[in-house]
Amino acid sequence: MNPNSERVGLAQMAAAMTLSGTLGVFVLESGQSAWNVVFFRCLFGALSLLAYCWARGLLRPGLYTRRTLALALVAGAALVLNWVLLFSAYRLASISLATAVYNVQPFFLIGLGVLFLGERPSAGKLAWSVVAFAGLLLVLRLWDARADGGDYLAGLALGLGAAALYGVTAVIVKRLKAIPPQVLALTQVTLGAVMLLPMADFSTLPASPLQWSYLVALGLVHTCLMYILMYSAIQKLPTTSTAALSFIYPAVAILLDLLVYGHRMDMAQIAGVALIFLAAAGVSLNWSWRLPRGRAGHGAAS
Repeated sequence: MNPNSERVGLAQMAAAMTLSGTLGVFVLESGQSAWNVVFFRCLFGALSLLAYCWARGLLRPGLYTRRTLALALVAGAALVLNWVLLFSAYRLASISLATAVYNVQPFFLIGLGVLFLGERPSAGKLAWSVVAFAGLLLVLRLWDARADGGDYLAGLALGLGAAALYGVTAVIVKRLKAIPPQVLALTQVTLGAVMLLPMADFSTLPASPLQWSYLVALGLVHTCLMYILMYSAIQKLPTTSTAALSFIYPAVAILLDLLVYGHRMDMAQIAGVALIFLAAAGVSLNWSWRLPRGRAGHGAAS
């Protein structure tokens, strides 16, 4: 692999994941419902992606067959609803905890792979799944759920639902490798704008230019630019590098939640988040549970 190309890819992936980590702040600062936020994200994202795909000559006839178009639309519906659930979770359970729970998505992928693709997870992946589940229990803090009210658990449940829907999207997209990813993203956000038009509440639109700027940024920056950076990076980097850099996203999200909103997790939740991230890294980077063997006859003369 070309070292210069790889360095560019690392910078693009790091930038994409940093942008992704700022998503929660833009969602909350827009002051809009999750339905409105996702509708405008899809609308502005579709317009900017259309311009990009047109300029790059990606909109060629015959890209889709009936089957691949149907799969793309199902994946798009799951992706859009995933955003609605995740953005709702931000308000109910905080950006930090919703993001932590959302990062169990690799384990939903494992389960979906077993159910629909006939895959057999290794013993190592199953072990990491147990670690992630233990972390999830610590984040949920079920022994003290009353202290946070029902909204807290509802928000975490929405985060889990978002992770499951993302898993559905990822499984389907694996079958659409012949479609340029930017065109696939354009198809999905266009569907999202149409899907959510009946749910958008135009009587509560932002009153200030600043709030509108957050919505526009969600489409132009967090959708169009971020997808372009991410897909360009994926083409230049080995899978292990993209998986490792993806952890910039939750780290930035949790840091901004602390700096902007002052949200602090207790020690049990911090331990739970650490276990979830550790397990997700273990699965994504294919870490082995096998310990290196010690030297035979340790302490003996050589």
